[in-house]
Amino acid sequence: MPSSTIMHAAVFAVGAIVGGGVATAVSSRRRQVPMTPPVAVKATDSPSPLVDVQQSGATALQTMSPVMMDTAVLKYGNPGPLSDQLVRRAYVAGYDRRLRHPAWTAEHLTLASLGKSALEGAPPADEAGDRGKSAFTEDESIPALFRAKLQDYFRSGYDRGHMVPAADAKASQAAMDETFLLTNIAPQVGAGFNRHYWAYLEDWCRRLTASFSDVYVFTVPLYLPKQDPDGKWRVSYEVIGSPPNISVPTHFAKVVLTARPSSPATPHIQEISTGAFVLPNAQIPDEAKLESFAVPIEAVERAAGLTLFSDMVKKSSKHICQSTKCEVIVRRFDDARKQSNRKAIAPPKSS
Repeated sequence: MPSSTIMHAAVFAVGAIVGGGVATAVSSRRRQVPMTPPVAVKATDSPSPLVDVQQSGATALQTMSPVMMDTAVLKYGNPGPLSDQLVRRAYVAGYDRRLRHPAWTAEHLTLASLGKSALEGAPPADEAGDRGKSAFTEDESIPALFRAKLQDYFRSGYDRGHMVPAADAKASQAAMDETFLLTNIAPQVGAGFNRHYWAYLEDWCRRLTASFSDVYVFTVPLYLPKQDPDGKWRVSYEVIGSPPNISVPTHFAKVVLTARPSSPATPHIQEISTGAFVLPNAQIPDEAKLESFAVPIEAVERAAGLTLFSDMVKKSSKHICQSTKCEVIVRRFDDARKQSNRKAIAPPKSS
């Protein structure tokens, strides 16, 4: 098994226990796999952030211990799952039926998955996904009562913000189309955030594949409290739709884990780096430093009620900003398109 696949299995086996339920592993080929016992990951005695994954087996799912209960209690109805576990071609997601947006998404990025290399798995140009051919779509796998609707976003003042970016799913048109399902979407402020700083952060995550063989990304909508003048802390957020249906997160988190061989001689010894960034769902100046949004991974886990990585992984890794530059590149693609459109419709000059 390739080291990247083994590392993928190991990381998700020791982490990603989501909402007290099931953690779904994404294999390097984005397939759903049978449930097996957690895979042990052995840390080396080296002071550097190295993880030995040589002994790891196949991709695994990790579950909590089964709970014995009197099923007669649920004789007339079972409240159902904490979140819907959605396995897509390019990502895995947990959908929150109450908030009507993802509770979390997880993806595994490589040069090949992004179509940036001739490595095995890179899609031919004529088979790669084309964003222009995709359209936002309601997810009919979710019961209608709990489904996010296209109408909810109409004139809401918010963008339909991708949790897993379309640009991360170029392997095929089908993979890209799945990023436009509303189960991968949450309301985001448009100008200054979704179309700008958030897009810069997504681009930064993709650029990590130039330095690391494997990049794992969790995206997590958050609802964080703020202190009111009376000194008390409260969580306040908008709900869009008519009737109100989709909650608007106050913040969004990107949590990354990168891996690369520590040396050519020991490819099974992986150098691990991790980092978490929490951004407000608001306009952010282009000049804002990415490191100013860095927080401990535990802060995201506590706020979201998720365990993203095991304590062993967090303790044995170094911060991502020590391994690479935590610096976004400002690219105002939307402004360029607007300028192009204005030129196209400009009236002819009088002679």
